[in-house]
Amino acid sequence: MATSTKGHTTATPDVAEPGATDMGGRTWASILELTVREEIIQGKLPAGSKLRLKELSERYQAGVIPLREALSRLCATGFVVAIDQKGFRVAELSESELLDITRVRQQIETQALRDAIACANVEWEGQLIAAHHRLKRIPMLLPGEGRQMNPDWEDAHSDFHAALVAGCESPWLRRFSALLRDQTARYRLLSMNIPKSGRKRDVMAEHEAIVDAAVRGDADTACRLLHEHFQVTTDLVMAHLAAQKAAGAGKARVKKAAAV
Repeated sequence: MATSTKGHTTATPDVAEPGATDMGGRTWASILELTVREEIIQGKLPAGSKLRLKELSERYQAGVIPLREALSRLCATGFVVAIDQKGFRVAELSESELLDITRVRQQIETQALRDAIACANVEWEGQLIAAHHRLKRIPMLLPGEGRQMNPDWEDAHSDFHAALVAGCESPWLRRFSALLRDQTARYRLLSMNIPKSGRKRDVMAEHEAIVDAAVRGDADTACRLLHEHFQVTTDLVMAHLAAQKAAGAGKARVKKAAAV
């Protein structure tokens, strides 16, 4: 069965049975939930695409029962939508949802960061600096002409933002931060399609400034910079979505004119 760890998919030879577990004690449904979620985030399962149980069963060498359970769990976290009597599909991407996710994430994660700074200790600072150092050492894009996101960078980026709020004492704030982080990742991949000429951004410098302020204990500056960091990503993706919509409308007008 296919399993996923930190964005990379591996396979085990046996078909998953209901209630079966791996060596770590996780159920196959839990493993499948992580695997499908990662493939949705990476765009391997495109937004809006139907998730047919038979096809997924063959894809992951998994049983239908744990697959159905995994997809039901992903419905609860917003990655998958249940279709009445027709199965499941990947949740759509939309401008309104992106704006909503960004607004809520700015509120939740800046509060979590503020709390983490208030409770700062050497362990938290060390973990944050280490996560930032790892992120700096990994290239964002895979080698080649195409602008394809490096899965290792995506993992390190997620770990970095998790480290920022790891010192927050509220499990709920950390939990909501993680969920919103994953949802944002689906949209961030779209920003890779924006030509370099249209991108005026230094992500590494943004991360550096946030870490510096956090380690100094300057919560106001750190939270303001984190808020702006999220907004810049959203603005880039919104511009891309608007361009896609305009291009689609233009093609529709040309097609309509040709049919007259």
